Amino acid sequence: MLPRLVVLSGAGISAESGIPTFRDFNGLWNNYRIEDVASPEGWRKNPQLVLDFYNMRRKDAQKAQPNRAHYVLAELQEDFDVTVVTQNVDDLHERAGSKNVIHLHGSLFKMRSSKDESLVFDIKEDIKLGDKCPLGSQLRPHIVWFGEAVPLIETAAEIVASADAFIVVGTSLQVYPAAGLIEETRDAIPKFVVDTKIPYISPRLGFNALEGKASEGMERVKDELRRIFAKQ
Repeated sequence: MLPRLVVLSGAGISAESGIPTFRDFNGLWNNYRIEDVASPEGWRKNPQLVLDFYNMRRKDAQKAQPNRAHYVLAELQEDFDVTVVTQNVDDLHERAGSKNVIHLHGSLFKMRSSKDESLVFDIKEDIKLGDKCPLGSQLRPHIVWFGEAVPLIETAAEIVASADAFIVVGTSLQVYPAAGLIEETRDAIPKFVVDTKIPYISPRLGFNALEGKASEGMERVKDELRRIFAKQ
């Protein structure tokens, strides 16, 4: 049985593909207030603005291409049972070939009923005002907004707790509950964090830090993981 590798990815892994992160100087939020486009209150106040925002983001994601970091994670499936737990709402992991991806914060390529969140549908084109689900309610982006519960967090925590190796790549670890997943890792397993700016992680968790671009850092992690597990 292949060793279990779990990866927590964030906006930084997609930044090299041209998808802006939220917190960079030229980040996504510079032109928008979070409350206006990423909250239930913003949706109730101005659903057209919210739909326009995510329709634009969907188009941007469709134009983007996976980068080397995404492909490295897919390649690691040759040697590991890989689960990617991502905070990203793009589909670059899947397009690079990763087969087991959990989208904690939803997906740009799904929409759901605003009345029943279990009614989820695939979407490639724009969501428009007046687009209704079978229940008659307006369809909204299948995105976990600020102030909403993260339905898959318990599933993700169980998967992280079972990992034989763990990677954090491209996330500031500032958004909870996703950031708290690092606390679920077992002791004495290989753990790596890759980012252009390494976030604070308690030394007791035993992470190896590789500062730099996700594509470069993931190449190094891939080699190190293969070296470690070749000895076992």
